[in-house]
Amino acid sequence: MKYIIALFGLLVVLALAYLFSNNRKEIKIKPIIIMVVIQFLLAGLLLNTKFGFVLITAFSDVFTKLLAYAASGIDFVFGGLANKGEMSFFLNVLLPIVFISVLIGILQYFKILPFIMKGIGLLLSKVNGLGKLESYNAIASAMVGQSEVFITVKKQLGHLPAHRLYTLCASAMSTVSMSIVGAYMTMIEPKYVVTALALNLFGGFIIASIINPYKVEPEEDLLVVQGEKQSFFEMLGEYIIDGFKVAIIVGAMLIGFVALIAGINNVFDLIFGISFQEILGYIFAPFAFIMGIPFKEAVRAGGIMATKLVTNEFVAMMDLAKMQDSFSPRTLGIISVFLVSFANFSSIGIISGAVKSLNEQKGNTVARFGLKLLYGATLVSVLSAVIVSVVL
Repeated sequence: MKYIIALFGLLVVLALAYLFSNNRKEIKIKPIIIMVVIQFLLAGLLLNTKFGFVLITAFSDVFTKLLAYAASGIDFVFGGLANKGEMSFFLNVLLPIVFISVLIGILQYFKILPFIMKGIGLLLSKVNGLGKLESYNAIASAMVGQSEVFITVKKQLGHLPAHRLYTLCASAMSTVSMSIVGAYMTMIEPKYVVTALALNLFGGFIIASIINPYKVEPEEDLLVVQGEKQSFFEMLGEYIIDGFKVAIIVGAMLIGFVALIAGINNVFDLIFGISFQEILGYIFAPFAFIMGIPFKEAVRAGGIMATKLVTNEFVAMMDLAKMQDSFSPRTLGIISVFLVSFANFSSIGIISGAVKSLNEQKGNTVARFGLKLLYGATLVSVLSAVIVSVVL
């Protein structure tokens, strides 16, 4: 039965993407089929094989060690702030972002990350039917973040037509940056974080290829990566500050969103006898069902999915942690994969703002197709969850 539901879910996701396609005649079927097959193979490899277990364990161990290193710096500055035995979300989950941001800066400075991103991007361009720039951007977004990635290609931003700019922004919203992967791993199982990273990469290409198909001419298929000329210690200072800004911004958003949701839930409960999240749960329940989640769990799962869309993934992961005992292990895995992306309303402002800071005209273009961008990125999350439902 789960295979029939998964097939139905896959067809629904592709149909919803096709419904909003801006050029259906240009859709390339073969690369899409190949990438869907790759997604199934990756999901099976990562979640159902010994090799996948070893790979994910190694990845998780690296981030566990990095979080331990980060803790030494946090304890030096904030030691004793939290009561012994208690867990401070800001100290334990958000502040380690600062240290991981520094590591990314070092790898960027010594040209290790650019080399990896260019190499993988070139290989992906042979599979996805898109240009080198689009493929590089998808990898770079996962490495350096959804706003920072545009700095690396700022020389080309002014020359990009709207359709290529959409694909770049879609990749940035569909993935998550390595700087906060460690934070996710403290909230949901690492194996689902790693699996989502891999699936969303190809899912972003699949949905963009349907919603926004186009052909890149060879003379236009250029990749010019911009690097800032800085001294090593200038770079360190910049990435430390940037990492701290991310931690503070996420913390501020959590304070606002969690308080707002609590207030809205209370008002709805007093007036209608049902919380706002429960109402959203009923709206999103059909999507939860096509992701392979049973009817009896679909409303609660739909509420978490909606929370992620209207707030952010951190708020939704916190809700999932509170409710995880009420879900089956399979449902927990499916929801976890869905949550690992930047597909939410606030990301529209983040991405359009990042592009606008580099090129005002292109930033305005991004703002105009912001809702379509979020629509596509959400379909990517649903697609990844559908794929995972087959192997769980």
